[in-house]
Amino acid sequence: MAKISAAVGFNEGTVDKGAGVWAEQIVEKHYYGEVLRNTRLLRESDETPNEDISVNNSISIVADPYANMHYFAIRFVVMSGVPWRVEEVEIQGRRLLLRLGGVYSGPRADPPADEAGDASSGAGGAVGV
Repeated sequence: MAKISAAVGFNEGTVDKGAGVWAEQIVEKHYYGEVLRNTRLLRESDETPNEDISVNNSISIVADPYANMHYFAIRFVVMSGVPWRVEEVEIQGRRLLLRLGGVYSGPRADPPADEAGDASSGAGGAVGV
């Protein structure tokens, strides 16, 4: 089994963005674990010209008290730089078994101010363009 270090996204509730717009408040935390199953699936669709890619991965993470108390709020896992939607969570003692699906396209955590970067610092710019 491959060892991983991955960011896990939790929904901590909703916040008022103003003008009656509400959005999920996402927090990302890092966890260590193992990939138990690593597969992919291409789905053809008549609605879009591109095939939808999803994974049927299962990963087991070592859960801390926060993850055990908020397992129901897990939204995504970032693996290989891609956020994947968590479709199922199973509690297994001190571990959580996460079953992943398609690419997650919902809200992400805001980066801290020192990591956000701006044009003047050269950070956060496009790479390889």
